This record gives sequence, structure tokens and C-alpha cells, in this order.
Amino acid sequence: MNNLALFGWNSDLFQLKQESTYSNLFHGRVSAVNKTNYEIMSENGLLFCELAGNLLFGMSAFELPCTGDWVIFQPFDDNKGIIVDILSRTHTLYRRKSGTISDKQAIASHIDKAFIVQSLDANFNPRRTERFMAQVLEENIQPVLILTKSDLDFNRQDIDESLKHLTSNVQVFYTSIHSTESIVLVRESILPGETIVCIGSSGVGKSSLVNALCERTVLLTSETSNATGKGRHTSTRREMVLMDGSGVLIDTPGVREFGLALETPETLEDVFDFSGFAGSCRFDNCAHLSEPGCAVKNAVDNGLLEPRVYESYLKLRKESWHFSVSEHDRRKRDKSFSKIGEEAKRIKKR
Repeated sequence: MNNLALFGWNSDLFQLKQESTYSNLFHGRVSAVNKTNYEIMSENGLLFCELAGNLLFGMSAFELPCTGDWVIFQPFDDNKGIIVDILSRTHTLYRRKSGTISDKQAIASHIDKAFIVQSLDANFNPRRTERFMAQVLEENIQPVLILTKSDLDFNRQDIDESLKHLTSNVQVFYTSIHSTESIVLVRESILPGETIVCIGSSGVGKSSLVNALCERTVLLTSETSNATGKGRHTSTRREMVLMDGSGVLIDTPGVREFGLALETPETLEDVFDFSGFAGSCRFDNCAHLSEPGCAVKNAVDNGLLEPRVYESYLKLRKESWHFSVSEHDRRKRDKSFSKIGEEAKRIKKR
């Protein structure tokens, strides 16, 4: 039998189950989502379950089970069952659904840490890290930056400099699957029962990292492409694996675009470390946009804060407002952000 405590089951989840109409049935965790069914890890092993009709037709798309969800099910065959209830989610990683303004998609739920994976090659991009961090912090998930392929030639000083406005809020690991020591440090940071989701672009080595952390091949990987110099995209679904004697890892397909689905744009204040300047703003609730006496904008004017960092802040702030506000407020904000964007471009040209 499986010990579901290793998969994250705890007293809080037990209490949630007691509140369900179906508390007398079995429970398990979604380990993968397929086109027609869900793979559920239960005490009695892996089952393939479908949704009960009232859930399938009565829920929004983002409410449907995602990898990491805890569900209650009724078994009816050796390895089949019907999902009849979904326990309330906490610490869920969302992203804006592609092609929409305000629809969101659930990637994984009940997450303790998010490994934001970037490789130390041409794929490295601090702007992408900021974007991932914003969404992770929205749900009070602990962000951890994993920099892979540290066996390649790279300038450590340049990398550290490009991340200095983030590092007070995120732990950083330089790793290589060819360096056992670097992998051990990451493995030791994972506690028993914790759930970690790995997110990042295609080819940064997420699946290889998961295999190295598990010390065995649990996910398929591909060799680096000779044409692009990048790892070929391997993961095609969000998949959960259990580490020996430790936590749960959820690998996700690489994403080309990660749209923000922030309900509270103020989350960006936790991403960008403006603490060295923000304390001097005229207003305590300064959003560092168009307020008079903004010390952050003054820092950009005086060369104390990189314009590209401030530009990224403005871009993500605007994007988050597009997701969270009404159409009327959105139009008003668009005019305001347009003026701010022109000011940012002026500063950059100086």
C-alpha cells in the first residue's frame, strides 16, 4: 500500500475530506491528466478515473482537476474509478489561458515550492524569471531559482548582477547534472511530504533535473539539438513523481509564453526589490507608476536602478491589471500606462 503522507496528505486535507458529502469514499492525488481520464495515486496504487457527470458539466475549465489536486473517488474496477468530489485547492499555480485576456488555466495545485528552471546558455532571461516569480508569489508558493547547465561557460558575475533585484526573495542554485554536489544541495532543500513544481521554457533541462534529483530515470529526456543548441522539448504533460524518502516533484511542459493571471497586481511588490528606494516615496502606498515624489522613478532617472528592470515592472503591472480589472477600468488604465510607457522609453534613450 502507498503511504499518501509521502505524497502530501496531511491533517488539513483530512479535515477537508470530512466536510465532503462523500467522506466515506476513497481519496487520492491526481498524478497526471490525460485527454479522457485522470491518473490518481491512491493508497491501493494507481487508478485511471473519469469525472462524474455533475462535475464534468458543472465546472469551469480552470476548476477541473489538475495535477496535484486531491480528489474523492468511487472505484468500480481493479484500476478504474469515478471522481465524485475535489477537495478545495490551496497554493495553486495558474497562468493566463493563451489567446484570452482574463481566463486562467490551473497548472498544478497544493504546491509548497516552485523550481523556476533556467539554463545558463542563450536561454537565460531575467525577465522570464520575474514573470514566473510573480505568479508563484500570488499563491504564497515559495520560489526557488534553479540555474541549470552550470558546466557551460558563463559569467557568474553578470548572472548575479542581473538577478540582484530579485535575490532577496528567492533562493538560487547553480546546478549541473554532471555535478553530483550541485544536485545534492537541491535535493537536501526538499523536505519529506513537500510538493515542488518545475516550471520553465523548453530545453532548459527540467526533466533531466527531475531524473537527477530522483537518482533514476523517471522522465524521458532528449539530447541537445545540433541546430539550435537547445534541449529538445520532451515533457508533453504535467506529471507527478515521488522522490525516495523525500518530496513530490511535478514536471511541466516547457512554455513559450507564460501569461500572468494575477488577481492582486500588488504581488509585483514582492518580486521587485525596490526596498532601497521605495521607503523614500512621498506616499506610503506608492505603486511607482505616475505618483509624484516616487523615489523609484527618481532612482531610474539618476541611474541607480536599471531602466530595463523598471520597464519590466511596468509591463507586468499593466498585464496584471488587464487580467484583474473590468473593461471600463482597463481602458482608463491603458491611457495611464501609455503615458508611463512613453516616459520609460524617454529615460532609456538618455
